[in-house]
Amino acid sequence: MALNTQILLTRSLSAVVFVVVLLGSVLWRYESFAVFFFVISIVALKEYLAIAEKLGAKPYKAMVYFLAICVYLVFIDGFLIQFDGFFLTLNRFKAMIAIIPLLIFIRAVFDNSSNAINNSAYTIIALLYTVLPFIMLNQIVGFRNTSNGHDFNPHLVLGVIFLIWANDTFAYLGGSLFGKHKMIPRVSPGKTWEGTIIGILIAFAISFTFKCFLNVQSDWIWPVLGICIPLLATLGDLVESLLKRNAGVKDSGQLMPGHGGALDRFDSLIMAAPFVYALAQFL
Repeated sequence: MALNTQILLTRSLSAVVFVVVLLGSVLWRYESFAVFFFVISIVALKEYLAIAEKLGAKPYKAMVYFLAICVYLVFIDGFLIQFDGFFLTLNRFKAMIAIIPLLIFIRAVFDNSSNAINNSAYTIIALLYTVLPFIMLNQIVGFRNTSNGHDFNPHLVLGVIFLIWANDTFAYLGGSLFGKHKMIPRVSPGKTWEGTIIGILIAFAISFTFKCFLNVQSDWIWPVLGICIPLLATLGDLVESLLKRNAGVKDSGQLMPGHGGALDRFDSLIMAAPFVYALAQFL
């Protein structure tokens, strides 16, 4: 098949723009980090809701958008800090998030459709899948208000992103060159065991170099992430592939021309973020 230079150029340009915007937002300052992933979470939420509708559900769109925005903003450090000292302090405001499932189920009670529980479940999953992981990324970077100013260290998240890219790149190359045994063809026909193993091994090897130029308190974390991130990235890709396959769509959206939507680009990070957040508590 002849090489389509127009498609190749479009994919290349969109990839370059994506990398520049992502790295610039992650490295510049906490505000750019928070805003970038807020936009991504909302776009990912929109894509997920579209997929849910193709699967026959009717999530409560207006409600879930409102809740997503509120939850994300509340967990941005320093946001609503002016409420401290009043009866509704920031910590109490965060605690109110625990009642979100209750609010959604109350909405389900007034849902006249025969799939009310199904609709409420998709609504809850929308928040857990497309918003919570990006909130955790904001917590990982370690921003806080102190007497000495702000403390912002994006190196752990940056390292995770690099490991995901390394795994994706070498898994693709390894699968293209040596792939013979399909991993789970009903979910992702192109993914092979050979490519997956090669991606994991290369990512693990690369992780040992991160302690030289990424500032994180404990060096032991990189080999741990070098093994775990490729596994979680692969799982994230498979989960999103399963969603799209069941919904009968090729791409989750059109965020990046030639590369798909936000879920296509961040499915691995979505799955990795909760693990990295939990691991960061031991640093």
